[in-house]
Amino acid sequence: MAWQASRALAIAAGVVAFGTAFAAGGEHPVANLDQLKWGPAPPSLPTGIEAAVMAGDPAKKGYFAIAIRGPQGYKVPPHWHSTDEHITVLSGNFTLGMGDKLDAGAGTALTPGGYGLMPRRMHHWAMATSPFVIQIQAMGPFDIHYINPADDPMKAKR
Repeated sequence: MAWQASRALAIAAGVVAFGTAFAAGGEHPVANLDQLKWGPAPPSLPTGIEAAVMAGDPAKKGYFAIAIRGPQGYKVPPHWHSTDEHITVLSGNFTLGMGDKLDAGAGTALTPGGYGLMPRRMHHWAMATSPFVIQIQAMGPFDIHYINPADDPMKAKR
């Protein structure tokens, strides 16, 4: 139980670190990708990416949308979430796959406009075949559970 509390705090700290995407959007924020405020992604994700909150608060209960950008070769090992995850590719190429092992040949390569729904508790993985920007929408709080505990960046940081 203590590790779950520390994990929740670390995720919340990462969410706070990348803050709000809009400087002064008020109740109706509107922005293009080049106007987002990028910052560090939650520490529960592998390093090498940046994130921007587009709506809501990923650390709290309720709807949220975040943008994530990263380099070619970025990978998220097999994992699952407690809620449905909706992924839309905004730029670049991003591959999604299901299962307990990352197998690039078994994934679906998505291009800009591509969409994937990963139902709650579905084991899945992701990898980028080019620099990318994706949007993730889900109900918070955001959580991620790695299939192989050794893949969990939070455990590596202890």
